[in-house]
Formats: sequence, C-alpha cells, structure tokens
Amino acid sequence: MSRLAPKRWCALPYLMLAVAFTSTWGRGAEPAPTRVAEHITLRNGFDLICDHRAVDGSKVRLYMDAAGTNFLEVNATDIVADETVTLPVQAQPTAPASAALTPGAVVRLPSHFSDEDLRPMLTQAGAAYDIDPDLLASVVRQESGGHPRAVSRAGAQGLMQLMPGTAADLGVTNNFAPGENIRGGTDYLNKLLDRYHNNLVLALAAYNAGPAAVDRWHGVPPYSETRAYVARVIHEYNRRYMQSHRIEPAATSQVAALAH
Repeated sequence: MSRLAPKRWCALPYLMLAVAFTSTWGRGAEPAPTRVAEHITLRNGFDLICDHRAVDGSKVRLYMDAAGTNFLEVNATDIVADETVTLPVQAQPTAPASAALTPGAVVRLPSHFSDEDLRPMLTQAGAAYDIDPDLLASVVRQESGGHPRAVSRAGAQGLMQLMPGTAADLGVTNNFAPGENIRGGTDYLNKLLDRYHNNLVLALAAYNAGPAAVDRWHGVPPYSETRAYVARVIHEYNRRYMQSHRIEPAATSQVAALAH
C-alpha cells in the first residue's frame, strides 16, 4: 500500500511563463513575424504572459493561447499592472509525418497537462518511491496547475516547481521535461517524508518553505503562505482520496487527521 503522502503556494495557481525572445537581423533580412500579447502583474507579485483576456463581472480569465483552451481565472482586483508586448511568432515546421519517429526529432509539448495526461507519470513516480499518486497530483495542482513550463518569481520551474539547484542535486537535467521534473519532485518529497518520519504536514511545509524553516520553528513555520499551502494540498488530497475510494464527503478519511 502506498505511503500516505509540498513549496510555494498562492491563492490561485498563478504562473510566470518563461518567454524566450530570439531575433536574427542580417543584411537584407526580413523582420520576423510578431504577435501582440499582454504582460500581466498580479497582486501577489507573480507575472505572466497571456494571449488575451475575457471579463466576466468581477472575474477575469487570462488565456494562455489564442484558441482559448488554457486559462487562469483571477479577480479583477488581483491585476495590478498590465502592458502590451510584442512577441515573435513561432514558425510551424512542415515536416513529414515520419519525422516524429526519427531519433532526435523535436517533440512539441502541450502547454498544459490534464489529470489524465499526468496520471501515467505520477503513477510511475509514485510506485518508485511508494507515494500515493493522488498526493503527487495534489502537489502538481498547487505548484503549477499542470503547466510544464511554469516558472515562479523565485525561479522554481516545471510541474513540481523545483529550484534549479535542488533539481541538479536530484539529478534532474531538464526541469521542463515533465517526466523528469515529476521524478525529481517525487524524490525530493520522499526525502522530506523520511526526514520528518512520514509526517505529511511537516514534509509539505518543508517543500514550500524549506527544511531550514521547519527545523528553526520546530514545526510548520508561522508563514501565512506556507500554512495556506499545506492546507490546500491536504484538502485537495482528501478530495482525490475520497473520490478514488468512493468515500462520502461527510466521512472522515485517514488523511484528514494529518491536517490537525
């Protein structure tokens, strides 16, 4: 049976999307095609690039793509600054279908992973470290919202928001490779569970604020962000646990006690 089983929390899974600006200018070269987007700054200090927005009363949906398939919904008052930016349009190569099978071919990852997309990777990592995949899914939901190229203001990256230094220590060579990031994040959470003798609350607090803060305060640090983060991950884990085990919401799950 899997062991019951994370870092930066915010009111909603706000993201800062890393955008690489590349341009080549040569004698007689034509300017690269561009598109207009918005650079949004939120009240909690996070930044993101969105393709467009839609206002619905007091709520604003910030769409990550032109098709409107991925979005973040925030309160209108959460947006403290916005500016129009011009981004290069990525060319769509016209490669033959067989190129997808060619060794070394570039594979374009989706900008967002659903629970169904993530499940095989979470299940594999959970089995390797004896951690419930539903717990890992709860961490991913709070850390990145399923966006593999999410980058926090502090510099944490990927689905499980690993800092580059931590990722390197864990043997992760590409934080934006979904499977590799999940493997590293699961390894890190497993190390924290071992450190705190399977105390999930302390392990999650350390994933958010760092082990030094937990050790200094001999428990969950008195940081509102960390306490809210731990509560949200456990709440999401309880929801998933009850759903997967068909437990009525009124019942008390074995995980709920860990939140106290």
